[in-house]
Amino acid sequence: MSVQNSDSAHGFTKNAVDAAIKIAVIFMIVIWCFEIIKPFIMPIVWGGIIAITLFPLVAKLSKKSGLSLGRSSALVTVLSLALLLIPVFMFSGALVSGTQDFIGEIQEGTFVIPPPKQSVADLPLIGENLYSFWDKSSTNLDNVIKNHREEIKNLATKGAAILGGFGMTVLQFVISMIIGGVFITNTKGASEVCHKIAVRLAGSYGAEFSALSVATVRSVVQGVIGVAFIQSILAGIGMGLVGVPATGIWMLAVLILAIVQLPPILVLAPIIAYVFSVESSSVAIIFMVWAILVSASDAFLKPMLMGRGVDIPMLIILLGAIGGMMMSGIVGLFVGAVVMGLGYKLFIAWIDNEPSNESHDDSVDTEVK
Repeated sequence: MSVQNSDSAHGFTKNAVDAAIKIAVIFMIVIWCFEIIKPFIMPIVWGGIIAITLFPLVAKLSKKSGLSLGRSSALVTVLSLALLLIPVFMFSGALVSGTQDFIGEIQEGTFVIPPPKQSVADLPLIGENLYSFWDKSSTNLDNVIKNHREEIKNLATKGAAILGGFGMTVLQFVISMIIGGVFITNTKGASEVCHKIAVRLAGSYGAEFSALSVATVRSVVQGVIGVAFIQSILAGIGMGLVGVPATGIWMLAVLILAIVQLPPILVLAPIIAYVFSVESSSVAIIFMVWAILVSASDAFLKPMLMGRGVDIPMLIILLGAIGGMMMSGIVGLFVGAVVMGLGYKLFIAWIDNEPSNESHDDSVDTEVK
C-alpha cells in the first residue's frame, strides 16, 4: 500500500513539475512576444481603427470604379498619406526657411518688431506686462535678447524637442495608415479573426458585441475626431485669412482641445484679442464671429456625424483622450478616445445583457423542476 502511495505521490510530483515547466515556457514566450510587439501596439490599434472607419469608403470606391478591393485600398491609403504628408512638408519647409531668415536678420541687425498698439495694454490680466515687453522688444531688441538669454535658450531647446516628437508622431501616423491599408486589403481574414476572438470571449453574444464595436469605432471617429478636424480646419482658414502667425500650431491646439471635449474658444479667444490689436475693428469683429461659430459648430456637427444609438458621455471621451495622450503622445490622443468609447459601450451592453441571462436561467430551472 505504501509503495502504491509512494508511486502515486511521485507521479503527481512529476506531472506537477512538468505542467509548471510548460506553463513557465508558455508564459515566457507570451511575455517575449509582447515585449517585441510592444512598440507597435499603438500604430496597430490606430491602423485597425482607420481600417474600420475607411472600409465603407473603400468598398464603395471598389464597387463604383470596378477596381479590386486591394487596389481601392491602396488608392485611398496613398491619398490619405498625401493629405497628411503634403501639409507636413509645407509646414516643415516654411519653418526651416523662416527660422533661417529670422536668425539671419537677427545677426545682421535688420530684424524689426513693430510697436504695439495701446489696446494691447487694455487686455485683462496680461495686458500691461505684454505691452511693456512688446514695447521694449520693438525699441531695443538686442538688450532684450541679452537680458533673457537663458530663457530664450531653454525655449529653443524645448522647441527642438517638440519638433522631434512631432516628427515621431508623423512617422507613427504613416505606419498606422499603411497598416490600416493592409487590414482593408485583407478585410475578410481580419474580420474572421476578430469574430472568432469575440465569440471566444463573449460566447453567443460575440457577434453582437463585434457589430457593436464596429459601429462604436466609426461613430467616435466621425463624431469626435471628425468634428475636431473640421473645427481645426475652419479655425485655420479664419486665422490664415487674417494673417495669424504660426497658424499650423494653433490649428493643432484647436484639434487637441476639440478631441478632449473642451471648447476651441479657449485657444481662439487670445487670438481674437491679438487680431483686435493688429487689425482694423471690422476685420477683428468678423474674425471674432467666425471663431465663435467654429467653436459652437460641434452642437450640430456631432448629431449629424455621430449617428443614433451610440451616444457616449463626453467624460468618457475626455478621460480616454487625455489618458491616451499621457500614455502615448498625440497618437494616444486619438486612440484613447476611441478605445474608451468602445470599452464604455461594450461594458454597458454586457450589463444590459446580464439580467436577461439570469432570468432566462431561472426560467429554465423552473421548467426542469
